[in-house]
Amino acid sequence: MEGSNQVVKHIVIVKFKEEVSPERKEQLIRGFANLVSLIKPMKAFHWGTNVSAENLHQGFTHVFESTFENVEGIAEYVAHPAHVEFANVLLPTLDKVIAIDYKPSPVVDLDFHMSN
Repeated sequence: MEGSNQVVKHIVIVKFKEEVSPERKEQLIRGFANLVSLIKPMKAFHWGTNVSAENLHQGFTHVFESTFENVEGIAEYVAHPAHVEFANVLLPTLDKVIAIDYKPSPVVDLDFHMSN
């Protein structure tokens, strides 16, 4: 399959429920980060909190980014028992969640300018 060896980014954006304490959030983030040591095709994990000045976040507060070897690696991750177990712990603590997988593309035209 063409492109099956291309790196894939898995982005999860969440809003925790109001009652989830900062300490519990920290535990969950550590658990998410630990998946990289348990699931072979998961090559990297980064996370952060919303700092946008645009106020377009729609209440979402945290972003989690995982890097995978390829699309097949995402499928392996989703089905992996460690991910399933973690998801069963994380999901009940969330008010909102969105997940997107994408293959990073290079910028094609650096001279692009938006016009009115």
